[in-house]
Amino acid sequence: MTRGSADDSAPRGRSRRNFAGSRPVMDDVARLAGVSKQTVSRVLNDHPSVRAETRETVLSAMRTLGYRPSRSARSLASGRTRMVGVISFDAARYGPASILTAINTAAQEAGYLLSSIALDTAEPDTVVEAVNRLSAEGADGVIAIAPQLWVGKALADTRLDTPLIVLENGLDSDTQQVTGDSRAGARKAVEYLLGLGHRTVWHIAGPTGWTSADHRLGSWQSCLEAAGAAVPTPLIGDWSADSGYELGRRLARRTDVTAVFASNDQMALGLLHALHEAGRSVPGDISVVGYDDIPEAAHFLPPLTTVRTDFAEIGTRSLRLLLDRLDGTEEPSWTRSLVPVELVIRASSGPPARSLTALRRGSR
Repeated sequence: MTRGSADDSAPRGRSRRNFAGSRPVMDDVARLAGVSKQTVSRVLNDHPSVRAETRETVLSAMRTLGYRPSRSARSLASGRTRMVGVISFDAARYGPASILTAINTAAQEAGYLLSSIALDTAEPDTVVEAVNRLSAEGADGVIAIAPQLWVGKALADTRLDTPLIVLENGLDSDTQQVTGDSRAGARKAVEYLLGLGHRTVWHIAGPTGWTSADHRLGSWQSCLEAAGAAVPTPLIGDWSADSGYELGRRLARRTDVTAVFASNDQMALGLLHALHEAGRSVPGDISVVGYDDIPEAAHFLPPLTTVRTDFAEIGTRSLRLLLDRLDGTEEPSWTRSLVPVELVIRASSGPPARSLTALRRGSR
């Protein structure tokens, strides 16, 4: 039996060997398909100039030979490494972790690998080092999950040779950004509580200098001012349930608090704990609204009314926009992409007790 016939009988699902006994290469595919090596390269990179019948002939040859293109072959054909770099900060938090997962999934579907660097500090030297490392690895582009303003400044001060997409930050207008619409989310929460009859809404804010926290704080304040409501002094937390609990203990002692908007669900959880411990009913005495809609929010006691952020869409959109930029198909005027948010109403919010009492009296 000749080697050729033995190769034709190779079991499906395994990489067949070429006539020299090694794994098939691009030249083998071109020879079997009766096309040039350049045509095979164009098929590998979905070049629009390849006719449909030629593309199918090449793909059929790949299947017959069990050919699997290597990353190096793709790189030589396209001038790209097909790798995307990601710089993340505070990656253990739900939002950044969810975004990173979505970027990774979208990258795999697009045939890209991900090289991720998680930083504990946003010192300029550390950011520059991370950028240099990704550049050395040959990243075609970089996505930065940069929730703090000072991270954005460090990135803005770093001159990148590769395209940059920034998530969750308020950089200069020339830097391409993808972010959840925190201002709209805070407005939805405050307007909802005021619409229930609460005279004002207290706020447990995220740490100063975090873009989303600052946007939510500013929107909360402007919404109260526009409604002619009193603006209480905001309480500043650190995103943790512990900080929500400590600040919640202070709020629980006040008799003038009927509604609280927390800048994330973890702080809202701590607040619920403090109110329960103090014997304050939710929502009977105090209504609570959080932010993010983490998976556990529906199982808080009571289930938490919150603003849902589509972190998966933020991650997927950022990867898609970066690839569009690499392909030269992005909108020339695009600099910022706001991902819409949604108010999810559950049992932790309701009318203030005085409104309920008035309703009961009116129904008699």
